[in-house]
Amino acid sequence: MTESPIVATASGPVRGFWRDHGTPDASAAFLGIPFAKPPVGKLRFAAPIAPDPWTEPLDATSYGATPLRITGVDNLIPEPAVPGKSTLNVNVFTPALDGALPVLVWIHGGGYTEGSPASPWYDGARFNRDGVVTVSISYRLGFDGFGYIEGAPANRGVRDWIAALEWVQQNIAAFGGDPARVTVGGQSAGGGAVLTLLGMPQAQHLFHRAMSFSGALADVPLDAARRRGERIAELGGVTADVDGFRSLTERRIRQLQPKAATPRKGVGMVLDLLSDGLPWGPMVDGELIARPTVDALADGTGADKPLLLGATDDEFTMVAEREGGKLRRVPSAILLLPFLRGRSTRHAYLTANAAQRKKGGVAMVGRFISDHVFRVLIPRVAEARNGADAETWAYRFSWVSPTKGWACHCLDVPFWFDGLDREKVANLAGPHPPQGLADEMHAAAVAMITDGEPGWPAWSTAPGIARVFGGTGPDVSEDAYDSVLALV
Repeated sequence: MTESPIVATASGPVRGFWRDHGTPDASAAFLGIPFAKPPVGKLRFAAPIAPDPWTEPLDATSYGATPLRITGVDNLIPEPAVPGKSTLNVNVFTPALDGALPVLVWIHGGGYTEGSPASPWYDGARFNRDGVVTVSISYRLGFDGFGYIEGAPANRGVRDWIAALEWVQQNIAAFGGDPARVTVGGQSAGGGAVLTLLGMPQAQHLFHRAMSFSGALADVPLDAARRRGERIAELGGVTADVDGFRSLTERRIRQLQPKAATPRKGVGMVLDLLSDGLPWGPMVDGELIARPTVDALADGTGADKPLLLGATDDEFTMVAEREGGKLRRVPSAILLLPFLRGRSTRHAYLTANAAQRKKGGVAMVGRFISDHVFRVLIPRVAEARNGADAETWAYRFSWVSPTKGWACHCLDVPFWFDGLDREKVANLAGPHPPQGLADEMHAAAVAMITDGEPGWPAWSTAPGIARVFGGTGPDVSEDAYDSVLALV
C-alpha cells in the first residue's frame, strides 16, 4: 500500500493521498489546506490573516469548508457546499513532489456570490498527467467578500485571492511546483478575477501568465457598492458599519443580498444586469483597485504577462430562452430598443448579427446579453493591451450543446480540464461529447501554462483573429469577434 504523502508547508505539515498510483494519471491530492484564519468573529469582514502554525500533520484528504453554504441543485457546474468555519483554503493536485513544474491556480466562477473550489470539474488530475501542478482556491462570496462596509477593508474577496497566491509563492515548491511559473486561470467570475488581478499593480509579482475563460468583470462603482451596503443595513435593521453587519448572521445577509441588488426577477433582473452590471464583485475603491480594469490594462499594468481569453458563442442565451414565449412575438429591432437606443449603433449591431437574427428573438436577445456581459470584453481587453510586451491570444467556443441547444455558459469548462467523464457533464454536453475537441482545448491550455502561448497567431498579428473551437468554419478566424464591434 502506498504511503500517504506528507509535505511541510510554512504553517506546518499536511498529509494528502495518492491517486491512480502506477498509472499515467497518478497524482497526489492535498485538500482544504488553510491559507488564512477562519473569517469569523472579530475576523469577519477583516482582511485575511495567515493561519496559526501547527506541528502535527494536518489531514488534507477531504475538501475544506467552502464559503458557499448551500449546494446548488440546478447549477450548470456541480458545486458542493462543505460546512465549517475555516473557509479560506486551497486544494493542491500534483504529479510529483520533487521538480519544478509549471503551476495553474484556478479561481472558480459563480457571479461572485456562488461557486465552490471543491467541484469535481476543477480536479487537476488531467493537468497533472501533462506535467502541471494545479491549485484551486476559495474566497469569500457576495456581501461578505465584496460588499462596502464602513470600518472594514474593501474588496475582501480580492484580498483572499492575493493571500492564496501569496501562499502559492511561499509553498508550491514543496509540492513540486515552480513559483516562477504560475498561471492564474478562471471562468466566469473567476475569469473576471483573472483580469482584475492582471490590472492590479499589487498582484503583479504573484503570477506570470493569465487565462480568462468567459470572464465577467464587476468593477462595481464605489457609490453603487455603498448604496447596496446601506440597503442591506436598512433591510436588516442594523447600522451600516462593521459592528452592525457582524450582528447579522451569514444566512440573513444571504437572504438580503438579492433584495439589495436586483430585486426584480426574470426580464427585469436581466435589464438590471445590463444597465447596472454585476451587483457584487470587485469594487473600484480607489485604493486596492484604483481604476476600472480595462483602463488599468490600457495604461500598461500586466503588460509583461501573456494572456489567453475568450468566451462561448451564446453564454446567456438560456436566460432569454426562459422568456421565449414573449420574445418570439416581437421583432429583434424592437427587442433591442431598451438596450441600444442609438439608431446607428443598433443598426450596425443587427447588421453584424444578421445570421443570428434569422434564428428569432430568443437567439438575438440571448446573443446580445452574451455580448454585453461577456463577449465584448475580448476585443476591449485585447485592444487595451495593444503594444504590451507580452502577447494576447483570443478564442471562441462554438460547439453547440446537444442538450441545451446553444454554445452556452460553462459548457467549455470540462473541455479545458479534459474532464468529459466527470459528474454531471452529460447534463450539459450530452452523453457523447467530442473527446477530440477536449484534446485540442486542453492541449492549448497546457501549452499556455507551460510555454506561454497556446498555439495560434496572437491578436497583434491581425486584430480580431481568434481560434474557433468546435465551429463549422476555419479553425482560425480573422473576424471572430467582428459581430460585437458595434458595442465596443
